[in-house]
Amino acid sequence: MTARLAHIRRHPIKSIGGEGLDSVTLAPARRLPGDREWAVLTEAGERNAQASQTAGQPDRWLPKSCFVRGVQSPQVQAISGGWSDGRLVLRQPTQADLDIDPETQGDRLVEWLRPLWPAHAPAPTRLVRGAAIWTDQKWPWISILSLASLADLEERTGRTLGLHRWRGNLWIDGWQPWAERALIGQVISIGSVELRVTQHIGRCEATSANTDTGENDIDMLDSLERLYGHTDFGIFAEVVTGGTVTLGDEVTA
Repeated sequence: MTARLAHIRRHPIKSIGGEGLDSVTLAPARRLPGDREWAVLTEAGERNAQASQTAGQPDRWLPKSCFVRGVQSPQVQAISGGWSDGRLVLRQPTQADLDIDPETQGDRLVEWLRPLWPAHAPAPTRLVRGAAIWTDQKWPWISILSLASLADLEERTGRTLGLHRWRGNLWIDGWQPWAERALIGQVISIGSVELRVTQHIGRCEATSANTDTGENDIDMLDSLERLYGHTDFGIFAEVVTGGTVTLGDEVTA
């Protein structure tokens, strides 16, 4: 079976929502454009942000501990949505839909998040854009995941897990289950774009949350360790030769 690009996913706000794309142009040594472009700082992250900022926005990459994340609130994992007519439209099962201009209405997002946020965790403070894309890794990597590996995990756990809890960028159909784990250090091609595979993606407890309900429905880290002897799912890769990737493009390794 020929491997092909099955899904392209972008997450305009770190840990909050996501959207599918038909195609995207990738540049060498750059992340997927518009992915994690925005993030919501918490009280715990403000000290790091304020230590280095320009015009009120952070001017350097900050670690994931500075931001709102699904690991702190499973309800955040159930947020969906992305860009619509130049505005961000977000949905969550327990909330009214939110429609904002992130440039001017970040405070509305912070207020919308408050009912979803646990009282014991540092509270959300503000939506920031800054100089960096707010991926967990400081390096300009793109995440690549396998539909076959997901299907194998779903079969072994007896649960429908879906795409969204993994927050991946590129999903591949046609690889053998877990074949991506053998690709570290290799260059793969998606259409005319070449990417060097750099590292396995280690997972956190956020993946235990059902993205439809916002409730934990599995101990994902325990399941991965018990079934496979590790807590990884997916691989990171760096773009070597840029270009446009489109759904259905052939993938070669």
